[in-house]
Amino acid sequence: MEKRSSIDVAWVAVGAVVLLAVGGAAALLSWSGLFGGLSEVFRYDLTKLKKTDTALIKYRETAAIPVGLKEARAVAVGPDDRVYVAGDNAIEVFDPSGAKRAQLALGDQPRCLAVAGPQHASPGRIYVGMKGRVEVCDAAGKRLAAWEDLGARALLTSIAAGDADVYVADAGNRLVYRYDPSGKRLATIGKRDRTKETPVFVIPSPYFDLALTGEGQLRVVNPGRHRIEWYTPAGVFEGAWGEPGEEIDRFCGCCNPANFAILPDGRIVTAEKGIPRVKVYQSDGTFFGVVAGTETLAPGATVLEETRDEHRLGVLDVAADSRGRILVLDPAAAKVRVFEAKEAKTGT
Repeated sequence: MEKRSSIDVAWVAVGAVVLLAVGGAAALLSWSGLFGGLSEVFRYDLTKLKKTDTALIKYRETAAIPVGLKEARAVAVGPDDRVYVAGDNAIEVFDPSGAKRAQLALGDQPRCLAVAGPQHASPGRIYVGMKGRVEVCDAAGKRLAAWEDLGARALLTSIAAGDADVYVADAGNRLVYRYDPSGKRLATIGKRDRTKETPVFVIPSPYFDLALTGEGQLRVVNPGRHRIEWYTPAGVFEGAWGEPGEEIDRFCGCCNPANFAILPDGRIVTAEKGIPRVKVYQSDGTFFGVVAGTETLAPGATVLEETRDEHRLGVLDVAADSRGRILVLDPAAAKVRVFEAKEAKTGT
């Protein structure tokens, strides 16, 4: 018998793979034709998520602040309700009315920021998160300090400045750090402890947000678990709310909410990526209403279904001022959109 060459064997293998693939496709088409198409279980149809029930929309857009940054990343509110927007290599500062007051130059690209409030030891102090470190500036933008380098894996995505503590979210290392205002690390939150049932932060994409309530309590998004959690200053898990799902009161996609903010009355504003929409929840997680849906935030967009990061729309950031106005940083439109309640809120 003639001995087959290795090339002949290889081509036989390739042919077998092709036949299997064709057979599988034919079987799928046959199944599809027999039963009238693929089951709804296998469809990824987001059309219905792009439409918002108008009865659920509790806010209206009342103003817009143009942003002069090519890549706006974060929005924050400081004393006297001044608005701060970080991006490129700068921070822009606006009056509550939207009038631009200053542009503060930075030596690197900011990814997040927080501005100290009136009860802080240095009101108006600016904490800026670069990729792997926090830099501190005074209210005029003068660089005061650079804190510890958190390493090559670090990716800082959120900062919250309280009266006595500063919390920093690191999506790269999946940790939250608590510092004093001088930059001394006081605690690390989120380390895996196999002896306890402490939740671990699940961060599938580079969005990992945190905020402080008016009483200084820490709230952290665990985006892969689709919920907001709260912790003691020492890092002890205390509770959570939030559920995955396509319903308007839940969070869809791989990892949402992407960002959030806390209103003066304790309610929570959430911003989602993938299907851009901003919503409000009571402090206990009860759904309150919609600030703006995809029709407002991404009208006519055709890339909502894309799964690769480079094809997605810019991710919204949110903040709230002392009057309860909701500020939505819309990087695609290069502006901060201001929303106010349509009518006085009732209940808590």
